[in-house]
Amino acid sequence: MKVTGYAYPWDVLDTPGFAVRARALGVDEVAVALAYHSARAATPWSEHGSSVVARHAALYRPVRPHAWKDSELRPYAPDWVAGPDSGGEAVRLLNEAGIPAAAWIVLTHNSRLGAEVSRVAVHNCFDEVYPWALCPAQPAVRAYAANLTAEAVDGLELSSVILEACGPLGVLHQHQHEKTAGVWSPAVVRLLSICCCSACAASWKQAGHDAEAVRAQLRISVRELIRSGDLEATEDGLPTDIRATVLAGRQAATDALRRAVLVRVPPGTRTVLHGALDPWSTGSLPGLTPSAADEVDAVVLQNWAPVQASCEAVAAARAALPQRVAVGSYVTAVAADPVPDIAAYVTALAEAGANELHLYHLGLAGPARHKDLKASTAAARTRRGT
Repeated sequence: MKVTGYAYPWDVLDTPGFAVRARALGVDEVAVALAYHSARAATPWSEHGSSVVARHAALYRPVRPHAWKDSELRPYAPDWVAGPDSGGEAVRLLNEAGIPAAAWIVLTHNSRLGAEVSRVAVHNCFDEVYPWALCPAQPAVRAYAANLTAEAVDGLELSSVILEACGPLGVLHQHQHEKTAGVWSPAVVRLLSICCCSACAASWKQAGHDAEAVRAQLRISVRELIRSGDLEATEDGLPTDIRATVLAGRQAATDALRRAVLVRVPPGTRTVLHGALDPWSTGSLPGLTPSAADEVDAVVLQNWAPVQASCEAVAAARAALPQRVAVGSYVTAVAADPVPDIAAYVTALAEAGANELHLYHLGLAGPARHKDLKASTAAARTRRGT
């Protein structure tokens, strides 16, 4: 299995021995976050602090005014790192150390822009705004994502470009102190994750549906499902024609977003897409559209939970995707409950059909979790032929 380890720029630049540890692990590349959402990130390897507080989404490359002069949406620079190009510096340091570097780019997850320009954020059927979620149906969002990608990779030697949140984000996404866990059934989550912004509504109208009637039906279905008291409900009760129209509009917008981004990736660069087989999935790994796999080199699935369902998802993806497209398994070594035998879990994912291990996270996993990084990469190396 090919191994991609994930890291933030400050992990590479500010913690002693990062490149030495990465080389010793035997990762094939290190994915550096060049455009990333807000976070508080632990720095267990640091000699001068315990964490970095990234207060808002930021571009970790120079934010060049001339590149954004005609853009409605513009990224912010991070003032919590030294210098205007910490992402580029991290990539160059890795290259100089003989370690291939990948660009890790988060596209539609941006709470600051979503709050400042709420028109382009996801609106649910109650017209509530999800400021963390930029809607791919909005032309301004697609233009922003495309330019963000171009500026992130500009002038860098990269082994891959890895796209996260290349599609719609929904109702379930960490937002400050989240107080929604355990409240909604899967069906309610699906309905509350449907964007009803002006651009999405326009696509429904084009398909012959009255937008307000669709919103009203969504509200009715949500309330009925909540009143039922069934937290395991998976059937949403939408009329078939409305469900098909909503999904078709979402997938068309996601395709348009991805294509606008891929055009800005340098020719010949390996492209990796975080995604899910369920077309209704939203979030950092949104649902794949029918054409997505034809346009990228690898698809990465969320396999953080070490359960049989993760292996089954890998097997389903391997069966569904073209053989030339690698299937990656996103595995974490920093879960609150550590994987009891992470080496065995990686082996099981490989046996299910995973060609790549995407390992989270080379900076967050400190000395106490480094043994899990070593065990997982060692297991992946034994599966080089898969």
